[in-house]
Amino acid sequence: MVIIGITGTLGAGKGTIVEFLLNKGFKHYSARSFLYEELDRRGLEHNRDNLIATANDLRAKHGPSYVAESLFERAKQSGGKSIIESLRTVGEVQALRDKGDFLLFAVDAPREIRYERVSQRGSSTDKISFEKFSEQEEREMKSDDPTKQNLSACIAMADKVFINDGSKEDLLKQVDAFLKEKNII
Repeated sequence: MVIIGITGTLGAGKGTIVEFLLNKGFKHYSARSFLYEELDRRGLEHNRDNLIATANDLRAKHGPSYVAESLFERAKQSGGKSIIESLRTVGEVQALRDKGDFLLFAVDAPREIRYERVSQRGSSTDKISFEKFSEQEEREMKSDDPTKQNLSACIAMADKVFINDGSKEDLLKQVDAFLKEKNII
């Protein structure tokens, strides 16, 4: 069983990498989908603030790696090559590293490019101003609380950081080359 964890900033290209890996036979386990299930159980609207608050609440109650560990259990039951997307705490990354056969990919791009991408995709959690986008990102980038998002630390822990400031094809070439170098595909 090989697990690739994916972390990165909002709109950087995590979904593009996931799509590529799905086409290579990986199974996908999404933190966002997991949290949407929880929002539905709680009767909460699907928006970024509720996603963040719910994830933080689950981690506070069950431990910093709760979301990733829950997704890992789903992946383990299925077996094979899996993607766990979107890791946001050091505890999540460390818990998956401790299980072995794990690589962490991080993806980033300049904020303005990412905001434009997010605005174009137009999901319910993406309909926000640039100021709100920036505010949310700053809140998620660093925290001393192990139950809260710390994207900068997760990105620093990555086995490979992909800079996605060009085309989709440019990003996928980077991913393909790295996977071939590591003999994963």
